[in-house]
Amino acid sequence: MISFENDYTTGAHPKLLERLSETNLEALSGYGSDSYCENACKKIRIACSCPDADILFLTGGTQTNSIIISSLLKEYEGVLSAQTGHVNTHEAGAIESTGHKVLSLPHMEGKIQSDLLDQYLQQFYQDANHEHMVFPGMLYISHPTEYGTLYSKKELTDLYRICQYYQIPLFIDGARLGYGLMSRNTDVTLSDLAALCDVFYIGGTKVGALCGEAVVFPKHNMPEHFLTMVKRRGALLAKGRLLGIQFDTLFTDNLYFEISRHAIDMALQLKDIFKENKIPFYLESPTNQQFVILENNQMEKLQKNIRFSFWEKVDENHTVVRFVTSWSTTQEDLRVLAQALMQI
Repeated sequence: MISFENDYTTGAHPKLLERLSETNLEALSGYGSDSYCENACKKIRIACSCPDADILFLTGGTQTNSIIISSLLKEYEGVLSAQTGHVNTHEAGAIESTGHKVLSLPHMEGKIQSDLLDQYLQQFYQDANHEHMVFPGMLYISHPTEYGTLYSKKELTDLYRICQYYQIPLFIDGARLGYGLMSRNTDVTLSDLAALCDVFYIGGTKVGALCGEAVVFPKHNMPEHFLTMVKRRGALLAKGRLLGIQFDTLFTDNLYFEISRHAIDMALQLKDIFKENKIPFYLESPTNQQFVILENNQMEKLQKNIRFSFWEKVDENHTVVRFVTSWSTTQEDLRVLAQALMQI
């Protein structure tokens, strides 16, 4: 069965597996103190144009979000997120389990608008009872968003300006960052993104790695004893080499960007296939996540040969579903999908 269910349904890019195999018998220090983690950090600093960046490797997105947010917030603070933000919808209360509330904001196709953020913060501090409320202590956004949409450089600049004014950090979830950076509809580079936030991470799990996320504090602003806080939460991998080798390989010869660009190319062809079959789009996404509206009987027929994700109900007869391309999507996958769509 052909799968467009997600961008982590396959294992790892062959070059990563090759390097893991080649280095398997090397005896290396643990907990991220090995030479491969060090090399990966150097390459990421160069790619981000952040020579003083602090970098640490974690294994998965929910773990990374939870640790960053809980480590940066004071005990009486919560994190601002779009209503559709991953930390607010699909992380099973991971943030709340650390004692911090997710404060949801309205969104436009997954994005937080700067004027609404400014309005929320103004109203909070103008409320005479705000000392009895959960303080907004951080802004969380993802790039791309849950809808595959992207922030422009101006939008990021405006959000960061507001965060700086209110002295709250801006945290960018980059689980699918590669696909955002390689979109043909973006004006944001990795260096831009690093300059316009306080912490972000470069997703590996969804961009060619077996697992792993590279947490970047771009301004040498990692919290004191952050490594200890990661360890305390059971998230410090003893065999840190597994993450270091993968990111060292991803950031060698632009592999991270090349495989992300491949996914975008496949997504554009995917969009053409839907258009040719007159399948309506739920919204316009410039990245590897594509959202279309299927009649329920179409969805049931297509599910016999193609895997994709349920997103939300439109009405009793129509459903929004998501198709996702990745580094491993092939022309044959697209051909099979096109044939299946013709038969529904």
